[in-house]
Amino acid sequence: MRATRAALAADRESASAHAAALAPLDLWPRTPIVAAYLAMETEIDPAPLLDRLRAAGARMVLPVVIAPGEPLVFREAVVAEALQPDAAGLAAPPATSPALRPNLILAPLLAFDRAGGRLGQGGGYYDRTLHILRATGPVWVVGLAFAGQEIDLVPMHAHDERLDAILTERGYSVVR
Repeated sequence: MRATRAALAADRESASAHAAALAPLDLWPRTPIVAAYLAMETEIDPAPLLDRLRAAGARMVLPVVIAPGEPLVFREAVVAEALQPDAAGLAAPPATSPALRPNLILAPLLAFDRAGGRLGQGGGYYDRTLHILRATGPVWVVGLAFAGQEIDLVPMHAHDERLDAILTERGYSVVR
């Protein structure tokens, strides 16, 4: 799936813009706190979508890995220059940034299926985090991907969390 995503990323800028234009902001929480991600390598870039969300009044948070095997913490991302490596070496807001509970999560992925199955990077961070968030209140989880990342069936385990919707450059679909 990494090779598939890499091939799809040749048109990343256009695909990211198309996906952003197709996002149904009117269906998502009003004045959301949005957990986004910084696109790595060949991931579809959420930046154009984040621009739309910010213009609609959303606050942005980024995931922070505190320790291996632990759930993510989402910290407000105000100034990109203030980012620093987290426990996994990924750019993240510093500990001085407020931790906020998102009500909309844009989840990166390697593959997805139409039933909301999500194949992540393999660390289980999003699964652990989504399990806790869903137990404490509403959260809407949207997989952001290239349409070509869809597969027939993502192998799921008991601890895996499903997506609520998928957004690609070809459209938006609710899966739950």
